[in-house]
Amino acid sequence: MQTKIPRRGTIRLTRRGRIALIATGALVAAAAVTVPLLLPDDDVRPQTLTIPEGWRSGQVYAAVDKALKVPVGTTKKALAKADLKLPGDAGGNPEGYLFPATYPIGSRSTPASVLSHMVDTANKKFSGSHVTAGADRNAVNVYQTVVIASMIEAEAGSKADMGKVARVIYNRLDKGMPLQMDSTINYALNRSSLTTSERDTKINSPYNTYARMGLPPTPISNPGEAAMRAAINPAPGDWLYFVTVKRGETRFTANFEEHQKNVAEFNKNT
Repeated sequence: MQTKIPRRGTIRLTRRGRIALIATGALVAAAAVTVPLLLPDDDVRPQTLTIPEGWRSGQVYAAVDKALKVPVGTTKKALAKADLKLPGDAGGNPEGYLFPATYPIGSRSTPASVLSHMVDTANKKFSGSHVTAGADRNAVNVYQTVVIASMIEAEAGSKADMGKVARVIYNRLDKGMPLQMDSTINYALNRSSLTTSERDTKINSPYNTYARMGLPPTPISNPGEAAMRAAINPAPGDWLYFVTVKRGETRFTANFEEHQKNVAEFNKNT
């Protein structure tokens, strides 16, 4: 299925550990947006639950379990009866629609009600005319835009890089190139890693964007507003490759030979 793309081992499209950093809670305060979602019947000052940008659904379920002091796995089991207002393309999978924010947790909150708040918030954020227009401009639908935003969230080293990462994704799709995103491999393997091996790129998974063309079937994280803005308004450019050579420095290029030099510098720094 691959087009004439240089062999893996010479291409490393991205290298980031930001998801792991987020998982430790180091970016919680900076990433969260406060959303007033207090349940009407709550008469006790609530605790709050913060969902950082870029968390996966499994991380969200675990956080809700902990916040509500329910047995591990309760929130995930609640999905079947939660009646979440997800788009049809999601197939019942809320990945991408558990919007990152700080949510009040009241005495009558339940796993289902908390998840519903998250999904309802995502629907409000993702349903504006500017989102629809941006998706149309990029020849994708809104759900696919959320998928792209989730990859941007996982791949970009900073908010300043998000528009460029978005452009790389669209450029590769337009040229019929596999996306070759390490973040999708990490999602398939349920890990966060700075390195992707040759063996990793051969796993049998619909999230293996080295072996399969096009977008992964679902979002791979829950993106925030900045990632969605980048997905609907990618930066102008001809870039096809990028690699974070060191913390705070990501290089973008359309030239494969130049990219190889950047990858060599990344390898030297790791």
